Amino acid sequence: MAPNEEHDDEEQKEMTPDETTEEPSEEIDEETEDKELDLVRERDRLKFHYRGHTLEELKKMNMDEFVKLLPSRARRSLRRGLPPRQKKLLERLRRAYRAKKRGKDILTRTHVRDMLIFPEMVGLQIGVYNGKSYEVVEVKPEMIGHYLGEFSLTRRYVQHGSPGIGATRSSKYVPLK
Repeated sequence: MAPNEEHDDEEQKEMTPDETTEEPSEEIDEETEDKELDLVRERDRLKFHYRGHTLEELKKMNMDEFVKLLPSRARRSLRRGLPPRQKKLLERLRRAYRAKKRGKDILTRTHVRDMLIFPEMVGLQIGVYNGKSYEVVEVKPEMIGHYLGEFSLTRRYVQHGSPGIGATRSSKYVPLK
């Protein structure tokens, strides 16, 4: 009996290290899977989303589905239909997008400031007229649902310099602090 008991002890001693080596490998596998899931979730969270949809999903949507995601003012104007000048601009932008796929980067200049930015415009460069010159606007995903005119300001911030020659006495006054 004594030799059998010793033999059982040896089997238990042998199994204990094997079990301990198996358990950490399972735990490591679970930990790596959890870390990978966390990384995937974090990457998805950092991607651009517009009302719960990614940019790829927005590009695949047809116009009616996309219109439902827009705010009420934009939704109303699109339901009434695009005016001819906006249709013409949209066609020119589609041509520029096709040219961009071929490797040519075309700048499309326009006076149409009230054009809504659609997902298909992302990545294009548009010259928007501000009343004096064309400001180049590179369309980014965050701009979807806004108007082109919002990114080309018509008024500049005025910074007055020091008074010049011929200024009146009162306007020559410069406070010390």
